[in-house]
Amino acid sequence: MSGSPARRPAVEDLVDAYRADLVAAGMFAGHPVTSVARMFFTRVGAAGWAQMPLADQCALPLEDRRVVGWLIVTGRLRPSPDYLVACRPYLGEVAAHHHRAFHVRFAETSAGLGFGATVTRLQWSALAKVTALAGLAPDQVTQAVIDEGRQALTAAIGRHHPGSHGPGALSAALFGLQTTLFHLGVLDAAPRKTSPDRSAERAAEWQSAAPLLASTLTGYIAQVRLSLRASTMVRVEGVLREFACWLAASAPEVACVADLRRRHIEAYKLHLAARPSARGGNLSKISLAEHLGALRACFERLTEWDGDDVPAAVLVFSGDLPLRDEPLPRFLDDGAFTKLLQATRADPDPFVRLAVEFLARTGLRKGEFLDLTVDSVVQIGAAYWLHVPLGKLRTDRYIPLHPQLKDLLDAWLAGRPAGLRTPWLFTEHGQRIGKGRVDRAVAKAAQAAGIGHVSPHRLRHTLATQAINRGMSLEAIAALLGHRSMRMTMVYARIANRTVAEEYFAVAGKVEALYDAPKTLPAGAEGAEMRKLRAEMHRRMLGNGYCARPVGLDCHFESICESCAFFQTTIEFRPTLQAQRDDAAGKGQIGRQKVFDGLLARLEETAS
Repeated sequence: MSGSPARRPAVEDLVDAYRADLVAAGMFAGHPVTSVARMFFTRVGAAGWAQMPLADQCALPLEDRRVVGWLIVTGRLRPSPDYLVACRPYLGEVAAHHHRAFHVRFAETSAGLGFGATVTRLQWSALAKVTALAGLAPDQVTQAVIDEGRQALTAAIGRHHPGSHGPGALSAALFGLQTTLFHLGVLDAAPRKTSPDRSAERAAEWQSAAPLLASTLTGYIAQVRLSLRASTMVRVEGVLREFACWLAASAPEVACVADLRRRHIEAYKLHLAARPSARGGNLSKISLAEHLGALRACFERLTEWDGDDVPAAVLVFSGDLPLRDEPLPRFLDDGAFTKLLQATRADPDPFVRLAVEFLARTGLRKGEFLDLTVDSVVQIGAAYWLHVPLGKLRTDRYIPLHPQLKDLLDAWLAGRPAGLRTPWLFTEHGQRIGKGRVDRAVAKAAQAAGIGHVSPHRLRHTLATQAINRGMSLEAIAALLGHRSMRMTMVYARIANRTVAEEYFAVAGKVEALYDAPKTLPAGAEGAEMRKLRAEMHRRMLGNGYCARPVGLDCHFESICESCAFFQTTIEFRPTLQAQRDDAAGKGQIGRQKVFDGLLARLEETAS
């Protein structure tokens, strides 16, 4: 209790502060409200409330709980995480009133990132709770405050609502909150999705292995970690750790690498062949080859380094690794590809339209596509080029950018939130778009087209197959796809072997000549539709065949010269360029039309 006359000035100070905050928040601050606050400060007070049992705190009348909420959001009272979870004090609403300016900025930033009103409210509520636990205002939050608040609130949810979805909902709200605070400039780093920390489990498994063996293998891991990718090291460390644990259980006589014999490797091969995989079933040939290949590389390097603990003999041979199948790349034929593009352009999701069209026309790997930045497009002469960043093979490259793709990129960038603090081109809700989103976009378009499942990498194979079938050189295809060696590109030559095709059709023609020739139609048997078709085929006749491309689809090569950085034109060619532009417009070929629009516009600028 705090009703002694000596404390009355302190009570009145609190009442005055409460009244001033209500007025500043635009709320009613008359006698009915302030008298309730005065009564609470006199009878209970902040110190008395903190000593109350949790059940009594939750049982207070609503008007008293509003006063408690004000004490909390203004930093005058530190609640327990159990109170915030069990009593549902609606701190978000109270904090929004008493920190109005920051709440407005927060809500505007969250909405600009694409978060809905409900999600924004949940983010703000989570912010009010974690800052209340630390006794801070919402705009004073730090990453450490969020992490500590997450742990305290998660533990409280487990005590009061065991087995509920509360921890997941809290984690989602805090992740979105951190994204909003990063782009608002409050936090220095954007949040990253992390996997559960299993370092303790890994350390325990290494501890179960023979000490000298574990020391040798972990020393090897530390060395190769300096030169291999982090994703590769996850697999290497897992393979060597599993092998060391298997030796501890099945061959305890092995105390170091020098004790290993061929019989141990053979027994381990049988163990791997029978071991179930994480996805069900047994390990595939590729997984077996990766396991044994990692062991072989480890033993070879240890022998080369000539350390204190090296294999006594060659343990793993090339014949131990299962032979991998070498199937041809799976690609879409022209009919399926046309259906896919038509379904893509009809999709209402702008990312689906952009992702599928982009992958299909550039042949980028999924990771390269997602690694593009806002400054990846550059103009060289009259054409636009795309800078593909360092990717799978640690090389970057420039590839020509089709005008239609440039338009799609411009439309995507037009919807980019202002002030976004990230260089990545493809973002949603302030976060980089992940690989799963690309997979779903391609699968959605393929399903709408009715052509079955299609992966993003299959579009890469399709572009390469289309290019080689239409005469593009292997060197150009290698440059376009970013292949480091021609051996990688030669696989597409197996799909389109022109020598085999020419000899086959030559022989097939001779065989067909043995049979009766087809009967000739009478001269008057050709109807109007047949004449129309024959005229169309004549118009599409090439020097060595026909073009079967649907009229409405742009051709990658029809305007290839006009898109080249070395193409030059002058005013005397304007009638020809205008005719080409009108032809593209009449056929609905938007990308080709854009090329000639740009050339004509530059001629006008030069003339003026």
